[in-house]
Amino acid sequence: MIVLGVTGGIACYKAVELVRLLIKAEFKVRVIMTRSATEFVTPLTFQTLSGYPVATETFDLTQESEIGHINLADCADLFVVAPATANVIGKIAGGIADDLLTTVLMATQAPVLIAPAMNIHMYENPILQENLRRLRRIGYHIMEPADGYLACGYEGKGRLPDPEKIAGEVERLLKKKDLSGERLLITAGPNREPLDPVRYISNRSSGKMGYALARAAVRRGAEVALVSGPTALEPPAGARFIAVTTAADMREAVLGEYAQCTTVIMAAAVSDYHAAVVADKKMKRGEAAIELRLEPNPDILKDLGQRKDGKWLIGFAAETEDLTANAQKKLRDKNLDIVVANNVAETGSGFDGDTNIATIVDRTGATRSLPMMSKDELADRIYDHFLALKSPR
Repeated sequence: MIVLGVTGGIACYKAVELVRLLIKAEFKVRVIMTRSATEFVTPLTFQTLSGYPVATETFDLTQESEIGHINLADCADLFVVAPATANVIGKIAGGIADDLLTTVLMATQAPVLIAPAMNIHMYENPILQENLRRLRRIGYHIMEPADGYLACGYEGKGRLPDPEKIAGEVERLLKKKDLSGERLLITAGPNREPLDPVRYISNRSSGKMGYALARAAVRRGAEVALVSGPTALEPPAGARFIAVTTAADMREAVLGEYAQCTTVIMAAAVSDYHAAVVADKKMKRGEAAIELRLEPNPDILKDLGQRKDGKWLIGFAAETEDLTANAQKKLRDKNLDIVVANNVAETGSGFDGDTNIATIVDRTGATRSLPMMSKDELADRIYDHFLALKSPR
């Protein structure tokens, strides 16, 4: 069952087409409309298409006796808000439940997909962007608005994505539990190698790719252990979370979990070096230059490749040149099954972003280049490739 929340914006008419596409794909759809949404499209339109009464009022006794906001929350396999205005995004992010839509959202335990649509300046507003970041951190799925001519007369990002794209994202999020039985060990984030009590060396990894992989794996039925270096991200719901700091910490945690897992995905940006000597007191600033001697850390993924024991190993390669060649070399040298490579110097593919541009190479010699997409979508593409390689038709 899809519960579709429709909020007040000119893009409401696209939600009508979205309902038609979802019904055509054999989903059941229940629609909740805000009062503002009913100014653009009548509830009767959605009721006719969906075959269910449209919910509009929290305290309408007739509707409550037939539907009930808790029943709506419980029946959802996926909750979609399209279009989502800046107003409703702010309310959801702030935990405000002052109408039927936001009340049901607060009560549901289903995954939530939000498709924003608004004026470009509203979309670029730092408050709106912070609200979207907050929702992503707690596991909400956010679609990027489309670029184009806007009803307000401006041109730019802010259009509701095409209904076909939203319907495709719904199908992706409701994939069957095809990873059931898998026990995944996933690493994410950077390491911090101390220099003294207040300083460390690290890298620019945010952990977003590894966390996206953990979320997708849980959604698709896998048991997940997530070993993460320091990040600003919320641990994904449903994953067993193991926090580490240094590369040595990460190696110890990975080796401790290795016997129980079926597949390892090393998405972490593991530190290659650590300081040979760590000062026990803060190094004071002076006029003289300071020289640091760095020693190599153990190669966790290579160690796993040498003791593979029938497990599947998936690695990542962050490169700035010769992408495919370097990925293939890493695949061979470390005895991996799959390598996901990206050029971190390419716009939309670098550290700390919400998108990635990847090339997947595997042990059969196959190479698959993917366009720019969200890291959540890429996580599903990686699992699709993994399952196809593991169980070829």
